Amino acid sequence: MDKNYKLALIGYPLGHSLSPVLYEAAFSNLNIKGSYELLPTQSEDLVNQIKYLKKNKYYGFNITIPHKVPTTLFLSKYDEFVNLTGAVNTIKIEEDLSLSGYNTDVWGFVEAIDKSIDLNNKKAAVIGTGGASRAVCAGLYKRGITKIDIYTRNIVNSKETLELLRQRYPNIEFHSIQTSMMQELSDVSILVNTTPVGMKNFAQNNCPVEDKWIKTLRSDAIIYDIVYNPLRTALISKAIKYNKRYITGLDMLIWQAIRAMEIWCGQKADFKTLKIAALEKFLLYDF
Repeated sequence: MDKNYKLALIGYPLGHSLSPVLYEAAFSNLNIKGSYELLPTQSEDLVNQIKYLKKNKYYGFNITIPHKVPTTLFLSKYDEFVNLTGAVNTIKIEEDLSLSGYNTDVWGFVEAIDKSIDLNNKKAAVIGTGGASRAVCAGLYKRGITKIDIYTRNIVNSKETLELLRQRYPNIEFHSIQTSMMQELSDVSILVNTTPVGMKNFAQNNCPVEDKWIKTLRSDAIIYDIVYNPLRTALISKAIKYNKRYITGLDMLIWQAIRAMEIWCGQKADFKTLKIAALEKFLLYDF
């Protein structure tokens, strides 16, 4: 009998998640049976939700905010990226009902950067110090970055995160800078926004970096916005305006899903197929 992959996403809120579209496209592309549900889960319900997933024979599940860090407490095994970031976003429920954890955010972030781009011994600027920032720093570490300026609204509140990053990546030189004190970025090879600024229904028309600083980026610098909705954020629009190379959050999201499917099903879905499905969702619906 063919295996039926029963999967889900837990977190809160989940209203505009694109994940069901991507995984349904992956099931079709790989010609396998499966389902992918959205299960809104608030913090106080996390333990009961995990019990529910085990009891009802789910094969695995994804995790989004606010559960990426607390769910690590339930893992029996985890990959190097969970270890590096202290956060998990993909779980495989083993036959003995133990949980194996993976952080495919890191993998997705790295895969979206063309392999021909040389970031060895280069400098990055990362905006934000939340959970996504941890995954991005792990990805930059894997690509050979040796200096990272972390821009934060509140240096005092970000102290713990910076100390964690310095412990995890002793070979990277970190500097913490108040966002309002941003200066020219002429020595930066890749600028990454990890904040929700520019996201649909959240400061959508705002850009986390002023035009005058974007213009100081070197001609071969990359602007990377991990926000994927809208497709063209204010930051990506600025990248286009000033003729800078850019990477959108949609590519990261798709690669993350491809890796998760590989973990669960042992097969790699086609990137273009998943991207077409995602773009159709944006074009046909008010997503």
